[in-house]
Amino acid sequence: MNENSIGILYEEALQLLRELIATPSFSKEEDETAGRIASFLKDKGISCERLQHNVWAKNLYHDASKPTILLNSHHDTVKPNSGYTRDPFSPDIVDGKLYGLGSNDAGGCLVSLLATFCYFYDKKELPYNFIFAATAEEEISGKNGLESILSRIGKIEFAVVGEPTQMQLAVAEKGLMVVDAVVKGLSGHAAREEGKNAIYMALDDLNWIRDYRFQKISPHLGEMKMTATIIQAGAQHNVVPDRCQYTLDIRLTEAYTMEEVMQILGDKLQAELQPRSMRLKPSYIPEAHPFVQAGLSLNRQTYGSPTTSDQAVIPEPSVKLGPGDSARSHTADEFIYTAEIKEGIQLYIQLFETMFRQLLMAGNR
Repeated sequence: MNENSIGILYEEALQLLRELIATPSFSKEEDETAGRIASFLKDKGISCERLQHNVWAKNLYHDASKPTILLNSHHDTVKPNSGYTRDPFSPDIVDGKLYGLGSNDAGGCLVSLLATFCYFYDKKELPYNFIFAATAEEEISGKNGLESILSRIGKIEFAVVGEPTQMQLAVAEKGLMVVDAVVKGLSGHAAREEGKNAIYMALDDLNWIRDYRFQKISPHLGEMKMTATIIQAGAQHNVVPDRCQYTLDIRLTEAYTMEEVMQILGDKLQAELQPRSMRLKPSYIPEAHPFVQAGLSLNRQTYGSPTTSDQAVIPEPSVKLGPGDSARSHTADEFIYTAEIKEGIQLYIQLFETMFRQLLMAGNR
C-alpha cells in the first residue's frame, strides 16, 4: 500500500465530503450531490454513468470474464432535526471532528469507498472487477435508488455497503416486512346477541402474535421480531363491527424467507393478510467468505445489524462496513472524526489486498 497515494486520496475524499455536506441532499432531492460526485470522477479521468440521482463507474480494466465487487453507499440524508445547535450544512472541522448533516451517515463511508475505488481503478491483473455506485433514496428505502440500477450494473459476486460500523463487519442485517391484516366478522346490534365481532376475532389473532416465537434463531441477529403496531375497527357505539384491520411490523433474520413467514401466519391467523412489500429482505454473508476471512485476519469483528440499509435490495451476499458510528446517525450536530475517514480508506484497501493475497495463496483465481 502506497502511503503517499493514500494521503492524497484522503485529502481529496475529505474535500469532497465537505462539499457534499454543504449541498442539501434530502431523499428524492439528490440532484446536486449526484452531479458533484460525477464531476469528481470525471476530474480524475474516470467515466461514469448516471440514472436519475444514482452515479456509478467501473474500473479501467473491467473484464467480463472476472467476478465483480460492488462498492456502494448513499448520498441522500434525512432532514435535520430540531436539536441542531450548528448549521447542518456547514462542514466545519473542530478538534478533529467534521460536523454536518450526512457526515457520518453515510458521507464518510461514501467518500472512503470512492477513494478505495480510485486506488484500484487503473490497476491491472486484479482478480476481481470493481464497480462503485453512489445511490439515492436509501433513507426512505426508495425504489429510485440502488434497486433501480442493479440490472444496469450487471452481475456481481458480492457487495460492500458503506454504512457507519466503526469498520467492523456487519455480516447479517435484518429485513423488514409490513403486513396489513383484515379480520371479517358479521355486523349486528350491540344491544342484542347478534353478529360476529371482528374486534374479538382480531384479539385472538393478536394474542397469538404476542406470544408466538419463531423457532429458528439467527446466530448473529437472534430471534425474529413481530409487532402489532396499528389497529382500526368500528364506526358506531351500538353496532357490532364486521371488520377489524391491524398492521404487523416484522423484522426478519436470514433464518426465514418472507414466503415462509407468510405461510406460518396464514396457517395460524383468521385475518386475510397482505404484505405491503417483500423488497426489504434480510441479508447474510457466510463467515467462510473470502472477504470476511480477510477481515477476521485483520482483527475485524463480525456482528449482526438491526438496522436496514441498501443491503436489503441486493440479492447477492453483502457486508455492511464503513467508518463512523451508527449511534451518531440521525442525531443533532452529526459528525465524523476525520481520522476515521483516513482509517476507513486504509482498511478498505487493506481488506481487499489481503483477500486477493489469500485467494492467490490458496490457488483461487
